[in-house]
Amino acid sequence: MKIFAVVVTFNRLALLQRNISCLRLNTPVSCIVVVNNGSTDGTAQWLDLQTDLQVIHQQNVGGSGGFYTGIDFAYNQGADWIWCMDDDVFPRPDCLEQLLPEATDAQIGILAPRRLMEGQIFCHDFQGYNLTNPFSSMYRKRLHNEQVNTPTPVAGTAFEGPLIRRQVVESIGLPNRELFIFCDDTDYCLRTIQAGFTILYVPAALMDKQKFFSHDSWSERNRKKKWKRFYQVRNSAYLNHRYGQNWGVRYLRGFINVSGYLLTALFTLPFSKAWQWADLSKLWRAYTDGINERLGIM
Repeated sequence: MKIFAVVVTFNRLALLQRNISCLRLNTPVSCIVVVNNGSTDGTAQWLDLQTDLQVIHQQNVGGSGGFYTGIDFAYNQGADWIWCMDDDVFPRPDCLEQLLPEATDAQIGILAPRRLMEGQIFCHDFQGYNLTNPFSSMYRKRLHNEQVNTPTPVAGTAFEGPLIRRQVVESIGLPNRELFIFCDDTDYCLRTIQAGFTILYVPAALMDKQKFFSHDSWSERNRKKKWKRFYQVRNSAYLNHRYGQNWGVRYLRGFINVSGYLLTALFTLPFSKAWQWADLSKLWRAYTDGINERLGIM
């Protein structure tokens, strides 16, 4: 069995080094592939000194573009399973060992580990999609509300440790690299489910996730993260439009989402630097790009 680990990184050398140290303890990983999305913090130089890694340097095309490249490489190298993760998660030494016993069923397309942040369960996994009611979230039965101690089928997980069967890639292809960041994992999981595979959450397989602290004010945090909001609006509008089963989900759910950001921006404009007037048109364009399925780097 050939298992390729695929790690996507950008300007987080210390986290990447810890991630790689953890991966080196997991067996039987056949190859560790690191996709460097144009880092400028010394990551490229450090990676080029590592003799046991397969390194791919490319321009920054976001997490989705990184996983597109890494999964494509692993698949073409004959990987039976592809273990995907960002650089800020750290698999425990027996994480892969705990996942593999669940891999015997050919219907299992993706195995998802349990993530912990400061010892507490950190879980965005969910058990169903709402593609019919525009006034409710797309994500149904989020697992953090459930007491789960045994392997449990889910409908979606994050690109923070999923172990993907080769046959899934054969069936549905690669992640949508045009999404850049946000929703690429949801899109891939939804396509996996639609292709008839099962995604299994395995609580015994543990990964630790880095917690980030910020001493910035609310205004400063939102100003720094503002560019990400545009992708959130656009990509969620794209998912709802592409997979929604009625007009309301395809158009109204995304409109409700962008309206929340627009109202927040309008009310806070006079009091903070988090938003500017030009951002209102950018938010609206993000929504219209999503429903018209115009993707790519914004």
